[in-house]
Amino acid sequence: MTENKTFYITTPIYYPSGKLHLGSSYTTIACDVLARYKRLMGFDTFYLTGLDEHGMKIQRKAEELGLTPKEYLDPMAEDVKALWKKLDISYDKFIRTTDTYHEEAVAKAFEQLLAQDDIYLGKYAGWYSVSDEEFFTETQLEEVYRDENGVITGGIAPSGHEVEWVEEETYFFRMGKYADWLLDYYETHPDFIQPEIRKNEMINNFIKPGLEDLALTRTSFTWGIPVPSNPKHVVYVWFDALLNYITALGYNSEDDSNFKKFWPGINMVGKEIVRFHTIYWPIMLHALGLPAPKKVFGHGWLLMKDGKMSKSKGNVVYPEMLIERYGLDAVRYYLMRAISFGQDGIFTPEDFVGRINFDLANDLGNLLNRTVSMINKYNDGRIEATTATTEFDGSLEEVVTDTVAHFHEAMDKFEFNVALADVWTLIARTNKYIDETAPWVLAKSADDKAKLNNVLYHLAENLRVVATLLQPFMRATSGKIFTQLGLSETSFSIEELAFGYDFVNPVVAKGEPIFPRLDVEEEVAYIKEQMSGGKTVEKEWIPEDVELNLTLPEIKFDDFEKIELKVAEVLEVERVEGSDKLLRFKLDAGDSEPRQILSGIAQFYPNEQELVGKKLQIVANLKPRKMMKKYVSQGMILSAEFGNELRVLTVDKDIPAGSLIG
Repeated sequence: MTENKTFYITTPIYYPSGKLHLGSSYTTIACDVLARYKRLMGFDTFYLTGLDEHGMKIQRKAEELGLTPKEYLDPMAEDVKALWKKLDISYDKFIRTTDTYHEEAVAKAFEQLLAQDDIYLGKYAGWYSVSDEEFFTETQLEEVYRDENGVITGGIAPSGHEVEWVEEETYFFRMGKYADWLLDYYETHPDFIQPEIRKNEMINNFIKPGLEDLALTRTSFTWGIPVPSNPKHVVYVWFDALLNYITALGYNSEDDSNFKKFWPGINMVGKEIVRFHTIYWPIMLHALGLPAPKKVFGHGWLLMKDGKMSKSKGNVVYPEMLIERYGLDAVRYYLMRAISFGQDGIFTPEDFVGRINFDLANDLGNLLNRTVSMINKYNDGRIEATTATTEFDGSLEEVVTDTVAHFHEAMDKFEFNVALADVWTLIARTNKYIDETAPWVLAKSADDKAKLNNVLYHLAENLRVVATLLQPFMRATSGKIFTQLGLSETSFSIEELAFGYDFVNPVVAKGEPIFPRLDVEEEVAYIKEQMSGGKTVEKEWIPEDVELNLTLPEIKFDDFEKIELKVAEVLEVERVEGSDKLLRFKLDAGDSEPRQILSGIAQFYPNEQELVGKKLQIVANLKPRKMMKKYVSQGMILSAEFGNELRVLTVDKDIPAGSLIG
């Protein structure tokens, strides 16, 4: 490990205001993915999370409950730690701003800035939101209340919270003094604020109009860090909270070795607090003689169709509910794949269930099941590299190399959804490789034994590569894949990842599917019911006066869900002797060996060989039946009739055989 190969990542410290929903967990999961990735790349990594525990809101809430602020906060801190454990968050430190070392370090920093005349005593009068711990001017309010004489009596902050008039003595930070320095810093460090749009917002909305001095203390409440030289003042939450990123490392303490080792680092924040982290925070650090963060990344929000998650709207999704029913890895995968990090994303139950069924159960799960099954069936569970090759090996290995390179590029830019999309490109290409090489055909000939082993090796090795890349996102899933491949290693380095691993252990017996396919209607209804607080959600219905052109009676969705439709590639087709109607198909439908289906469509395909290589749609779970006394038909080929014509239903040639249709 090189001397300066270190990485420091932080989440914003959360304000303890109740149970954290899925959106609140979003940043923490993203930072955990990044921290795990960096560790697997050989970086000495430090990941910080925690709670921001001072302020008027906490004091008032504790008083209402007859508790001290600390008595009110302690159980909430334990609840957050318990949630992080459920989400498998690999933090290195959990800071609470009530920790003694933090309070002492903040007090020292305040007195330093006061002595430098960066802080001065004045008087503040303005509108204050207790919930937001933030002051607002009249023009910043979304709505104002007036009495009969037109005098403003209150209003609503941009967050939707009530504001109240506050007039008190306070210490101010001379922010305007450093405005030019900050603009120059932005210019010379173009990657400091990401995405780029956040930087433009800061410049145009806050700096160019004139950077106002920042109120740093309050005297109207006591739950905060007292100013040593004037104890009637307590340090305002943003000065207190922002400094946690360096006090957690030992800044202003007897042991500042971690601070010297890891700072500057990367601050990951929600877009609503970008201003504090990209204007006030770097100026504070600069005034203290310290370097600014390497980067501040302001990501978007996880929203619902009707806006932010809110109990009053009945649209809140809690991570515990999803984890208990669908598993942690499904939740982590969805959040990192379905949303473009940096932009807002919308959660829908339908999309969540669909991702599990298609991405996880069908694409990844099916590839693992087929591979392990074939290795056990055709080679007694052994994975053996050989010198024999197929014409498809080179292009497949090229995709592996490209995937790994693109994965690193995406992770370095925090494009988690792009990184996962790259992995799924490799999964899709590997599924296609099965169709191209047809292992079940190679298994029939002893002369093709070496070539068969080569194919099975490529499948197993690609799955190892996939599992290795998924480690930061889905640790349990990676472990299950490693286990099914007979690997004793619990993890693999991503830094040195390349195609060509030497398997020495046998593949274990085929286990349970790592992601069972879900009943879409049932699971969507369940999630909606949980979102509404356990109330039964009415299902969508079609008005009775809508006329549909049907030839058979309507069926319920539950009946349709019993039918398993799959993509099947035609390997061979021939006419059945003694029948003018029947064609006998050999099909690759993602099973461990080809299946046979007899279909009465011979009269519509006088040249039946034109069907070879086509991807058809079949009913895969139709009970097998005996035909012509000696043939077993294992399903049904779907077709469409129009006039006197009939055509089989095909799908895009790039869709892998065995893919589920639904």
